[in-house]
Amino acid sequence: RVQLVESGGGSVQAGGSMRLSCAAPGNMKCMAWFKDNEGVAVQCNRGSVTEYADSVKGRFTISRDIARDTLSLEMNNLRPEDTGTYHCASGDPRPHTRLQRIDYIGWGQGTQVTVSS
Repeated sequence: RVQLVESGGGSVQAGGSMRLSCAAPGNMKCMAWFKDNEGVAVQCNRGSVTEYADSVKGRFTISRDIARDTLSLEMNNLRPEDTGTYHCASGDPRPHTRLQRIDYIGWGQGTQVTVSS
């Protein structure tokens, strides 16, 4: 089991921004962010494939720095419903499971994001 480490959570007012980072060693095909049990964003194949949950499209951006073994999530225009524990994950999901937990084998402990109205 690959252990990942997130950082960057905290509290922010609605409309604000926040950046999450994940120390992500290894070379798994896909890296993703989950909010509690919901897939938020995933990037695969060194950036050639990127997917977002409908609820965050246009507001969140996932990026991966392979040279630095780092995964990031830039979150803008945050809403109270974005509140939750954000985990980074690594794995080799099938195309139809990229935003589901089932095929991810590496997980971080999570970082709390709280958005107040």
